[in-house]
Amino acid sequence: MADVTVMGAGAFGLSVAWACAARGAKVRVIDPGGVGAGASGGIVGALAPHVPENWNNKKAFQFDSLVMAEDFWARVEAAGGVSAGYGRTGRLQPVMDARGLDMARARTDTAATLWQGRFSWTVTDDPGDWAPRSPTGHWIRDDLSARMHPRRACAALAAAIRARGGEIVADGAADGAVVWATGWRGLLELSGDMGRPVGNGVKGQAALLHLDRPTAPQLFADGLHIVPHANGTVAVGSTSEREFDDPDTVDGQIDAVLARAVEAVPALRGAPVLERWAGVRPRAKSRAPMLGRHPLRGAEFIANGGFKVGFGMAPKVGEVMADLVLEGRDAVPEGFRPEASL
Repeated sequence: MADVTVMGAGAFGLSVAWACAARGAKVRVIDPGGVGAGASGGIVGALAPHVPENWNNKKAFQFDSLVMAEDFWARVEAAGGVSAGYGRTGRLQPVMDARGLDMARARTDTAATLWQGRFSWTVTDDPGDWAPRSPTGHWIRDDLSARMHPRRACAALAAAIRARGGEIVADGAADGAVVWATGWRGLLELSGDMGRPVGNGVKGQAALLHLDRPTAPQLFADGLHIVPHANGTVAVGSTSEREFDDPDTVDGQIDAVLARAVEAVPALRGAPVLERWAGVRPRAKSRAPMLGRHPLRGAEFIANGGFKVGFGMAPKVGEVMADLVLEGRDAVPEGFRPEASL
């Protein structure tokens, strides 16, 4: 019998399972779709912080998780022998106008404080040969942002869990403490059980290009993440579609995204498209991750709602949920608990 059963083999579910297994718990992960079958099996993998100002629980939690990430993925890779494609390669963003330039410069000081002097947010007029167009001739550079490859990260976590004696199966008994990490469909199911909306799904479409920039920073321009990976690819995404007919189908919207990306970053022009991808990301009503005890099943737990920040927050989510599930220590921030979305 398992000590902990995690329902869902995405970023949150696997991270919780790994954190519990790393503490010696016997873990079972159940997902009929397999590892990374949902949005966590995507292609973008941008691990980027919120703007360093107006600090709150969500930004502080994300900062802690991004700081933890390098050691977290190193331990995962050492345990299972599979690379997640992690790298703290930083990020460049264009400064669009004079007001934005003033704000960007002011945030240099707030970042030094809020990021505890460990990472920097600077304004530069010399971004190198890999940068988006900037009408002001200035760019924001931060060295906290990182990248990983979502599918590889899921495979790395799965290998680490199995190396610690855990199992990942398509179906089976839910023994021990149960953690529900079932993505957007889980949020819809919980909404039905509660008789009110507590979250939904937002579809995203992305594309993977063949372009070898393995050590280049990720770019954020025109609302798009452009993320070079270690394997000679660059991911571009994504759309945000609240209404959709088919969660997994790509359409002309991704062609528009690619056109915007090439306009913003001319270095992408002519790069072959290897893959077009679509998936639905879970967004809780509170817009923060949903973590804590299940509102209807007191002995069970929820780890869901990693909309756009799932992998970035996964290291801290795993730690906090393992504290709660295994030791009864509740360090879930206010605003993250399921009741915040009720």
